[in-house]
Amino acid sequence: MIEQLHHLVEQQARREPAAPALLFRDQALDYAALSDASRAAAHGFLQQGVEAGDRVAVYLPKQPETVIALLGASTAGAAFVPVNPALKPAQVAYILAHCAVRCLVTSRQRWQALREAVGECPALQSVVLVDEPAADEADARAIGWARLLDAPPAEAHRRIDRDVAAILYTSGSTGKPKGVVLSHRNLVAGAESVSSYLGNTPEDRILAVLPLSFDAGLSQLTTAFCAGASVVLMDYLLPRDVLRALVRYRCTGLAAVPPLWNQLVQLDWPEEIAGTLRYVTNTGGAMPVATTRRLQALLPSTDIFLMYGLTEAFRSTYLPPSELDRRPESIGKAIPNAEILVVDANGNPCGPGEPGELVHRGALVALGYWNDPEKTAERFRPCPGQDPALPVPELAVWSGDQVVRDEDGYLYFVARKDDMIKTSGYRVSPTEVEEVAYESGLVAGAAALGLPHDMLGQAILLVVTAAQGTEDDLASALAERFRQALPNFMQPQAIVVRDALPHNQNGKIDRRALAEEYRDRFLEATP
Repeated sequence: MIEQLHHLVEQQARREPAAPALLFRDQALDYAALSDASRAAAHGFLQQGVEAGDRVAVYLPKQPETVIALLGASTAGAAFVPVNPALKPAQVAYILAHCAVRCLVTSRQRWQALREAVGECPALQSVVLVDEPAADEADARAIGWARLLDAPPAEAHRRIDRDVAAILYTSGSTGKPKGVVLSHRNLVAGAESVSSYLGNTPEDRILAVLPLSFDAGLSQLTTAFCAGASVVLMDYLLPRDVLRALVRYRCTGLAAVPPLWNQLVQLDWPEEIAGTLRYVTNTGGAMPVATTRRLQALLPSTDIFLMYGLTEAFRSTYLPPSELDRRPESIGKAIPNAEILVVDANGNPCGPGEPGELVHRGALVALGYWNDPEKTAERFRPCPGQDPALPVPELAVWSGDQVVRDEDGYLYFVARKDDMIKTSGYRVSPTEVEEVAYESGLVAGAAALGLPHDMLGQAILLVVTAAQGTEDDLASALAERFRQALPNFMQPQAIVVRDALPHNQNGKIDRRALAEEYRDRFLEATP
């Protein structure tokens, strides 16, 4: 019985010890070696004084040491905190202090840049440098990776499936990031659920391009380990690098966020990819229908899974590929071992066609936000419709996302509550506006924003980047498309063409940054 995350790897090491688990550049690590290295790292953490439930942070790019450290922390009985390698020292220091990290695994260069920002940080007792064979004389806390793995065997702390396995910090687009607390049960149940509907097998080779600090990025590891598949670790620089890796490693699975998919479909795909890529998935926002259609044309034999998830519950819904032609806008139905409710402001069920908030209940619901009871109480609330006689109510996660359910029970994303545009007395989903831009084939990226306007309440600003080979007067061409496709109240008041859109650390378009940048755009133009 699989109770804890690291048991997934241990089980595969017993079944098929020589099967490849991790591929990185020209390296390959089989399940036996990965299990042994993770156990050795656990002994090292224990020797460094890591206690049950202590936090072990890993601040590294995707490389074997990163995965070994995460699994080693789990094996020792600690909780791991994967820190996005794109974060700057001040952001990393906040995370380390916020969850009182006991041990940090990083590189010498990163630690040199981080050390001043961290300061004394009394909770941080040891720093493991993966590229240092010996101790760093400048800091008594620092030890080398080889020393960590050379520690004598030690008994791990006893943990159960309800104990904390990981803390994932959200991107923090508004205010400081929140640490989502995930139990072993959350991660194992998620791995079993997702790998079951994706049909993962030991023959799969999954290209991991998303950050491991992102729930969908971590899911690439957990689903692969659940099925005995292999993972290709990659931090790409350009979208074309992703296509090269798909060819080089003959990958069968790929997950990406819509902004990356929007770029990938603009490229020429080598023919070999269509012969090996069994499935692709999306996460981190609704996939533009135009992008989905281009993927279908590029990959006629590849299954496309449209998915929806949130860090507080890992995955929530998926659309079976067999439904894609009929419902390309849908995010599907609940994944196995989860129930998805759509409720109004009073917690009452919404009927078909009636927008409401998505509420997720089940084994994947996280334990809350670390050290933040107030925000936890806002999002983790009693599940609607429970029998009042239940003495301890079940908590569900209230997503803050507006969705609508059709007559057949399929769900459709409308917008984040905070992103809904209120203009001329109407409520407009930014997704509806962006879809028209993507369907034109003229844009590679698009973000529709509701900005303050004295007369309209909010006016719509559309910010785009051009697709390859589009005409020079892109804004005028798009404006004509909108006049043909949408009613007056949904028309953008202005269209801005940029060379690039800002993205947060998880690769999603940073709407908050754009809204702040253009906040006074229409106020200045209003008498």
